[in-house]
Amino acid sequence: MTAHPDRPVDWAKVRLHVVTGKGGTGKSTVAAALALALATSGRNVLLCEVEGRQGIARMFDVDPLPYAERRIAKGAPDRDGRAGQVHALHIDAESALLEYLAMYYKLGRAGRALDRFGVIDFATTVAPGVRDVLLTGKVFEAVQRPRGTERGPSRGAITYDAVVLDAPPTGRIGQFLGVNSEVAGLAKVGPVKAQADKVMELLRSPRTAVHLVTILEEMPVQETSDGIAELRAAGLPVGGVVVNLVRPQVLGADALARVRDGALDPTAITADLGRAKVDVDARLVAALVEEAREHAVRRQLEDEQRERVAAEGLPTYELPRLAAGIDRGALVELAHSLRSQGMA
Repeated sequence: MTAHPDRPVDWAKVRLHVVTGKGGTGKSTVAAALALALATSGRNVLLCEVEGRQGIARMFDVDPLPYAERRIAKGAPDRDGRAGQVHALHIDAESALLEYLAMYYKLGRAGRALDRFGVIDFATTVAPGVRDVLLTGKVFEAVQRPRGTERGPSRGAITYDAVVLDAPPTGRIGQFLGVNSEVAGLAKVGPVKAQADKVMELLRSPRTAVHLVTILEEMPVQETSDGIAELRAAGLPVGGVVVNLVRPQVLGADALARVRDGALDPTAITADLGRAKVDVDARLVAALVEEAREHAVRRQLEDEQRERVAAEGLPTYELPRLAAGIDRGALVELAHSLRSQGMA
């Protein structure tokens, strides 16, 4: 695959991995698996969510997360068996605003008083852009946190080798990541503009990669293509595409073609099943042939969508559909798959 200007030279240099995708594609699962994949060789990784659904807690089977960084798992071990740590943070706009007021305006108790009067809820509701500024600002603070900090707002905080953000869906990702640029244009001076400028500098730098999650269906792939175009237009660095929920490919191309073309011989199928001691009749064989035809047609459509994904010229990774669903063990399995494909 030829190099693309969006592609980071080295994934190891990326500090902020933003994961987005159309609803239903499993972007939260991919974000969690990526965090586990990155947390190897003693590295610390922070997994953040901003949509208020407590998805991280459900996937890792832990109590609902507060507005505080909590260790939730060990990472996927490397070849030498060394694993890092995965911490998680559930970011809500109200808590982030209180922290922001305390950090930049020294409004400790006064900020909490504003919260009691409902001013914070009013501000984040009337001006929705403020909410996204606060959410991205907290992620920025975690990424930029200096090593060995002993003073300032990050005193005693953990330094992370990478931060993974389970971001809003592709339909809103450009607006979400670009909101600080709009704020910087409105606020000409002061800490608000300074903070917004710094956030955009990080988001547009090689230290950030925006990964898109899709499945092999027409609408998600089209939304992925639209999202890539929007991100590129905004000057935001597109990372890789993760094709999720991939079905096992048990039939080769020739067999699939024969099934689609109706070239299967029901008599031969009946004989084969009979030799396997399976009690069959004509109706069962006809149902099996029709199910095989539907599978072959589905596979053809998936292959067409896979070609569309490949045409974007981005690094592409595939994750299997796991029949047993998603739990901590499944996340580790997916993390190993991402590592084996070179995404972490």
